[in-house]
Amino acid sequence: MSSEHTVVIGAGMAGLLTAAVIGTIGRPVIVLEQDQHGGGPVPRGGVPQGRQPHVLLHRGLRVIEELLPGLRAQLVAAGGVPLDTGDLAWLGERGWAPFGTPAFELVSATRPLVEHLVRQRVAELPGVELRGDARVRGLSRTTTAPGGGWLVECFDAPPVRAGLVVDASGRSSRLPHWLARWGIEEPATTVVDAGFGYAGQMYAAPPDHLGRVAGIVMLPVPGSAPAGGVALPVEGGRWLVAAVGAGDHRPPRDQAGFDTFLARLRDPALADFTRSARALGDITVHRRTHNVRRRYDRVPHWPGGLLAVGDALCAFNPVYGQGITVAATQALLLRQTLAAGARPGWERRLMRRLHRAADLPWAIATGEDLRHTGDNPASGVDALFGRWSGEVDRLAAHGNLRAQRAMDRVYHLVGSPAGLLHPALLAAAVRGRLLGLPAPSPRPPLATGSAWPDRADAEKVPGSPPPPP
Repeated sequence: MSSEHTVVIGAGMAGLLTAAVIGTIGRPVIVLEQDQHGGGPVPRGGVPQGRQPHVLLHRGLRVIEELLPGLRAQLVAAGGVPLDTGDLAWLGERGWAPFGTPAFELVSATRPLVEHLVRQRVAELPGVELRGDARVRGLSRTTTAPGGGWLVECFDAPPVRAGLVVDASGRSSRLPHWLARWGIEEPATTVVDAGFGYAGQMYAAPPDHLGRVAGIVMLPVPGSAPAGGVALPVEGGRWLVAAVGAGDHRPPRDQAGFDTFLARLRDPALADFTRSARALGDITVHRRTHNVRRRYDRVPHWPGGLLAVGDALCAFNPVYGQGITVAATQALLLRQTLAAGARPGWERRLMRRLHRAADLPWAIATGEDLRHTGDNPASGVDALFGRWSGEVDRLAAHGNLRAQRAMDRVYHLVGSPAGLLHPALLAAAVRGRLLGLPAPSPRPPLATGSAWPDRADAEKVPGSPPPPP
């Protein structure tokens, strides 16, 4: 195998999108994945949060469509539910967000379906080989190939030679230890852990079960009871409902405890939803939610022919829905670099760009999590900007659409935080302090439909389609 081959470690979204970029330019790619490739969209062990709700942010949807044109249409054809974020019932720290005005498009679907469709598209690219049940043991350098290269060592399989290795193995990446074996300094690593936990369950209900409301998002609020949850429609006439809490307020696994947790939230919207829908399957939990950032961009003497992407580079608390979008953005940066022509040292320069792509989402995720821990070290300009962001959020909760869209653009990673400093927002904040703010945004029209019957009961009703399995 020539040194022009690329090996990608990990077939999650970061690895698949990286393989899509490299495969599109005609370079042979082998993707090594420790899980077996299933025949359909099923959860896999390498994605322990795969059964929880996932939000593909607007920028992520746009970038993936650019990398794999037509994927959005495929996702919708497979049952993904298009929705507008302006139609979400969004309860933030300071109240309900304005409801019913166009904002950003999402396509809501389960993580296994999104990953399955991307995997299918990548597998169809010429020169791309996906190998399941391939566990990587380590890396070693080789001088037998022209210009040098790598040997990717596997358990129970011969090593694979590569000119370029991309570590997309997720937050459990072993790359820092492999670097240490070669005498290369391990990266400085930052971990922020607010102790969040998630419990999710699938429910059967039609996509219009909430009427005009497309879904429910209730953010945890720092303080005595940091708890919240979401309900989003997905493929197959189902909804994913998740409860989230930090520390002692993490939701339990049992049904009675899950229902009680939802009933104690700031608003009964999620509890009302689950009472009017039909539960499917067991409750699943996920508690590995810490943020971790490995500063490979600061490692001296970064070896050529090596990259790290996705959660292997920077992993976020999943509650913010940023991981897939950041991985897609990094794949786009790789495509731009390769299109411009790879010059000596391009890997280290690209690693700096990949890290910069994670700067804003890292600031958002860790800034919020540190508020829950009470350990926020922000001072000076950062602290001032944090207080101003809270003021913009307050304006939004009192019906200011400009403020809401500015917050939306930052959250969906399509705009800069500088947009929060618009003169009109400054004027609105001053006016609010002097004259008072308008009335808070009203609660969205949350009216749940009637409960879906069990399959046996539905079959007794003439002309009534049975609920999905």
